[in-house]
Amino acid sequence: MVEAELPEQGVVFWPVGTGDSTTIVLGDGLVMQIDLRDMKAADEDDAVVAAVIDRLAETLPKQPDGEAPYLALFALTHADKDHCCGFGDLLDSPIHIGEIWATPRLWRERDEDTPMCEDAQLFHDEVERRVKATIEAVKAGKEPDSGDKVRIIGYDDDRDQHSYAALPDAYFTTPGDPISTIDGNDVSGRFEAFVHAPFRGDCAGERNDTSLALQVKLTSEDGTEGRILLLGDLAYPTIKKILDYSESHDRTERVEWDILLSPHHCSKKVMYAPGEDGAEELKQDILDQLKAHARPDARVIASSLPFRPSDKSGDNPPHLLARAAYETISELPVLCTGEHPSEDDPRPVVFVLEPGLGLDLVATGELEEKSVALAGRSGTLLTALGLTHSVPLEAAPDVPQQRGIEAGREAVRQARGDEAVPATSVGFGDV
Repeated sequence: MVEAELPEQGVVFWPVGTGDSTTIVLGDGLVMQIDLRDMKAADEDDAVVAAVIDRLAETLPKQPDGEAPYLALFALTHADKDHCCGFGDLLDSPIHIGEIWATPRLWRERDEDTPMCEDAQLFHDEVERRVKATIEAVKAGKEPDSGDKVRIIGYDDDRDQHSYAALPDAYFTTPGDPISTIDGNDVSGRFEAFVHAPFRGDCAGERNDTSLALQVKLTSEDGTEGRILLLGDLAYPTIKKILDYSESHDRTERVEWDILLSPHHCSKKVMYAPGEDGAEELKQDILDQLKAHARPDARVIASSLPFRPSDKSGDNPPHLLARAAYETISELPVLCTGEHPSEDDPRPVVFVLEPGLGLDLVATGELEEKSVALAGRSGTLLTALGLTHSVPLEAAPDVPQQRGIEAGREAVRQARGDEAVPATSVGFGDV
């Protein structure tokens, strides 16, 4: 059973196989969840995937003026099963979800009778319920209650055909706009989500190509910043558009990153695309751009199963070619949720926003000493590393506290046994 506590301010990448479940803690009782993959296999005693809903229910702050665990925001990048699995269970849990972010693609898919998994349909139904509740609240001259709040991110040409078109402009956000309000709380100065996609021109594209793409910026009380790029399942063309647009419009700070959640679970489609002759080729331009906007000690996260020893044609992500490419743009190896600290005993990958340091990786062996040090400073436990039932906290090795690059290298040594570069791919995946 994979367990965890949440940091006071930081980010948790849960081990959920090849899928996404990202928890961002803003502080002051506000937590956001981006995507969810919670599988029945997580309930098994020897599970190597996290029961995310159970862990959230145990560690979330309590609802203001209530006893329910309080999740201020749930955002869905797109309606694939590996990004929304278990959403129905989340709705049935005691967790109170203050606000939901959704893209217009949901309505288009319903209108076109595009197959969606059951959890995606339940997500759409919940968003539709919130749209109606918000419209009724506005008509009554008041704000919607927490639990009814909704935000539509993106634009679709068929907007006027769907119920969400009746929402006031305040409940819409389009690419190029920042968001600093969560469930009615002004969080400017410590949190901002800058929307990069979905673009209007992609509204009728494939589901992956309409993924919600964000740069999340966390800011501590002393002004220390941590920036996280979350790009859903986007591929080369759209990510290139995001980078080019930000550069040409003199807003490169919007694509700076300390942590990059590798799109589509470390798929090679981020940096491999058809060339002029139609054959797949490495697109060095996007790697150069990502490297140019990487901040010191930047890390790439692969939310996936462990990497295979080699890939063959048609293999799904994660792809060795992608990992090797990412490791040319960062000083630190890609950190895989399915391998951290080991394939047999994966634990959540956790970064804490440290004043004066930035987003600092909590390495497995550091937990005990780091917890004591941080608790002594703030009176609360700021670390958030998941411990399985087989590795109690008191058994954690007593190692010197490390930060930044050294902390990352220690995590890699524990995950892989050394700092060797990954094996070279022998084939090309098509997914």
